[in-house]
Amino acid sequence: MSENIDVLLYGLGAIGSFYAFILSRSDRVRLTVVARSNYDAVKANGITINSENHGNHTFHPHKGEQASSKGYFCQKYAVLTETVVKSPAEAGPVDYVVCAHKAIDQEDVAIKLGPAVDQNRTTIVIIQNGVGNEEAFRNQFPMSSILTCVTWVGAIQHSPGIVKHTKSEDMQIGLFPNSQLDFSTEKQRLDSFANLLRNGETRFTILEDMQPQRWEKVVWNVAWNSITTLTLVDTQTWLHSSPDAEPYTRRLMDEVIQVARGCGVHLQDGLVDQLMDRINAMPGIGSSMQTDCKNGRPMEIDVILGFPVRKSRELAIPAPYLESLYVLLRAVDGRIRAAL
Repeated sequence: MSENIDVLLYGLGAIGSFYAFILSRSDRVRLTVVARSNYDAVKANGITINSENHGNHTFHPHKGEQASSKGYFCQKYAVLTETVVKSPAEAGPVDYVVCAHKAIDQEDVAIKLGPAVDQNRTTIVIIQNGVGNEEAFRNQFPMSSILTCVTWVGAIQHSPGIVKHTKSEDMQIGLFPNSQLDFSTEKQRLDSFANLLRNGETRFTILEDMQPQRWEKVVWNVAWNSITTLTLVDTQTWLHSSPDAEPYTRRLMDEVIQVARGCGVHLQDGLVDQLMDRINAMPGIGSSMQTDCKNGRPMEIDVILGFPVRKSRELAIPAPYLESLYVLLRAVDGRIRAAL
């Protein structure tokens, strides 16, 4: 790997913008971002992050050094960025491709990323909701290393290129092992990317096995993304809507846990109680899927619900609550896609 580290970030929404900021804080990174709906705003004005943890910053995805304020102190640091593009086809092969896009049509995205991937050099970093996310990239790039991540970052892009970040900030990261590659090589690529996160001063933990973390978040997302989308209410409104709401949610979560265990992923006893305690300690919230639905955008149905449903069928594990939500949400998603 060269002294400079070339990174392509695909998916410049709120989460992608947050991690673009984190990566831009390393003076070794040459960052290329793929922007779509916010391309013009980012090209003209850069990306603004207003963060309760990191302070307020604006950085520009253009080649060269830019000034950025750190917290309340007006110190300058070099942000070595390459460019902002509309397509991976405009970028050459890089060291890391960071996938922070919505996990929709993964196979098509993997094909689009081809010009940025040299399988002898490029590591794919997946920062997405869902389970089974890695399969499309492993099939398309069988000799590339894959890092898989679960992130808990509270961020909203209120307007193009302007992101508000709350105090919610954590990531778990680990290898999606590739039996065709030497483990020491994969470990080096993981450690190198972890150093970029460390330089960016964000919270993260390296885990040997990421699948329990992925499935644990899916238990959360299956419940709250699905329910808030179909009801168009927030979590607390749902939980107080009837005496049946909480038992329904608990049974739904337990179904996903049973599917995960059937796949050989150990999720601890008491997880449902833990997740319910977490949601009850929070004010009523919506979800990214609810936001996509309200704005007429395709939703992350497959990686959040579809993959667990397929596994439940393969393993003959009954999951009627999960299946019914999947069928209903596919119909809603189909209506949205037909209107595009």
